[in-house]
Amino acid sequence: MKEERIISFPHLGDYYIPIKFLLNKITKLKVMESPPITKKTIDLGSKYSPDFVCIPFKYNLGNFIETLEKGANILIQAGGGCRYGYYSEVQEQILKDLGYHFEFYTLVDKDKITPKSLYHTFKKIDKKIPLWKMIYYLPLTILMIRYMDNIDDFIRKNIGFEVEKNSFSNLKKEMLDSYTKCKGFLSLTKRYFHYKKAFKNLKVEKPENCLKVGIIGELYTSMEPFSSYFLEKELASMNIEIKRFTNVSYLLYQKRLQRRKNLRYIEKYCKYTIGADGMDNIYRAKYLIDEGYDGIIHIKPFGCTPEIGAIPIIQKVCQDGKMPIIYFSFDSQTSETGIKTRLEAFYDMLTIKKG
Repeated sequence: MKEERIISFPHLGDYYIPIKFLLNKITKLKVMESPPITKKTIDLGSKYSPDFVCIPFKYNLGNFIETLEKGANILIQAGGGCRYGYYSEVQEQILKDLGYHFEFYTLVDKDKITPKSLYHTFKKIDKKIPLWKMIYYLPLTILMIRYMDNIDDFIRKNIGFEVEKNSFSNLKKEMLDSYTKCKGFLSLTKRYFHYKKAFKNLKVEKPENCLKVGIIGELYTSMEPFSSYFLEKELASMNIEIKRFTNVSYLLYQKRLQRRKNLRYIEKYCKYTIGADGMDNIYRAKYLIDEGYDGIIHIKPFGCTPEIGAIPIIQKVCQDGKMPIIYFSFDSQTSETGIKTRLEAFYDMLTIKKG
């Protein structure tokens, strides 16, 4: 009997929902989402990864092992950017050395991802994918991601001031479940505006002069809550308005469109891109200063080269703007207690400064 083909991919925040939606719509394969990331995931990944590889590699590898153990036999990885571009080849070899049998596909082609290259990759996975499905469901999925990111921006600004505990997270869970059932653009857009209104109707008690903190840094630790020890949740519990720039909408199309404008904005400090999101974070630091935020939190995996290159420039920007900034570097040995202690001290400093 022919083996059932089961496709899986690494976990990244709530973005598994639109990815699973797209794969279900365009292929006839069984789609297996990776389980939510836990300590088991990072322990598995760390056990079989090179010691000094960056932490997202270890999370991804742990995800792949978990899904392969559950029966997945087709794996996809995004790739591209910095050392992320080498993940797929190295991870594939490690997994094969461990004795797993599977197919492995990378979505980014020559450090770029386009609808055409994406279609050709999916055709390798499932030869029966009709072009019309890709033309219809890929833009629909991108729109779903954009709607998710818009709502997330609103949540970050207000969740720290909710009157009823968990009202935002419960409504978001309901919204994401609703998105998976949409059948087309009209259905999705109706759901988006319905929930946009519902979020605005949630009761909040937000002071006019609340603390506002911006999160900048590497993309994976920004978007996967477990990798930063649920940093945003901690900030919300301190009644802080949060601004985070990095999301999939930004990576898909906004980043490229904003590059020249961002460079002009920071020409005093940086005159060219420095890899991955390094230049973007210099821009973000200056933007947060100009917008009157109270503090900045910079997060990255241990050893992230583009961010290491950007940090001295970010420090200079913050010194000139008299902006408090704290740096967190995450690896498999990071202490959650240490993170919370430093975060509480940073909060105390911001409160005193604002007072």
